[in-house]
Amino acid sequence: MKSLSIAVALIAPVQAGLRFACSSLTIQRLDPVVEPGQAPSAHVHHIVGGNAFNATMTGNVGDRGTCTTCEMSEDFSNYWTAVLYFKHPTNGSYHRVPVKANAALAPNTNAGITVYYTQQQYITAFPPGFRMTVGSPTTSTLDQAKGHIGLRYNCLQTLLNRGPEMVDFPDRPCPAGIFAVHHFPACWDGKNLDSPDHQSHMYNTITRDGFTNAPPCPASHPVRMPQLTYETVWDTTKFNSMWPAGTPNPFVWSFEGTKGFGTHADYMFGWKGDSLQRAMNKSECFYDGCGSIQKQPMTTANKCTVKDMIGEVTDGWLTSLPGMG
Repeated sequence: MKSLSIAVALIAPVQAGLRFACSSLTIQRLDPVVEPGQAPSAHVHHIVGGNAFNATMTGNVGDRGTCTTCEMSEDFSNYWTAVLYFKHPTNGSYHRVPVKANAALAPNTNAGITVYYTQQQYITAFPPGFRMTVGSPTTSTLDQAKGHIGLRYNCLQTLLNRGPEMVDFPDRPCPAGIFAVHHFPACWDGKNLDSPDHQSHMYNTITRDGFTNAPPCPASHPVRMPQLTYETVWDTTKFNSMWPAGTPNPFVWSFEGTKGFGTHADYMFGWKGDSLQRAMNKSECFYDGCGSIQKQPMTTANKCTVKDMIGEVTDGWLTSLPGMG
């Protein structure tokens, strides 16, 4: 188990970085990176961050945001993943799995995602307009999933006892929920803010899961960016009693599938001005930028909202996944 949130002392090679909470902003079918302008998008996403989030997001997102659900009040970026659902083993209906706050976050964090920006050397912050994805909902085999280094699950015993990382969903009920982690690549080609597949402008040199030292960037992608990571805690505990012993995993992502191999995440950069670079320049500091950036109480962050732009039911017992019927 290689998690910064409970074992910072074990990862001395990481020289600087941030770890902070972003409460949930909205849950709806929008994806301005992969499906810009499409409302609704193909499947449901869990989104955190700034209130500039919309079906179409171009240019400098940080300049348009007026509030954010993140603890770092200068961060108007958006971070999102697919949504986890429980598929009833008997009648085949679906119920959205709630998210709960991770361990050791700011008080009053409302569910959401834990965000990390880490580095092992001097880095260049993401530029305005930058976006990327990691993973793919079309990943369908174990070998393909193993190739997505850093996209893993834990079967939580408690929030502090995560057990081993695994490539697929747990095969038994988890006492404290299912933990999903998404590590993004950290080498940029230095030219493109995006690419047709939303991934080719970035390159991953990490060959092991967890928070590990990254080998040097290649000549094709020479610019070292922050290592961006998401952690999400899916509170599956209310469904444990509905999972008959010895039967297959009943959890699915919002794009269906029968395995966890298709886990993926999207990122839309939106920090104000040079705030992220200021924090990354604090090479002696971890967690909060040591005063180089502003923070806000999570009670303030939780007031940030966006409107429901799709108007469909995504929670409660559903006969089909939203968009999949």
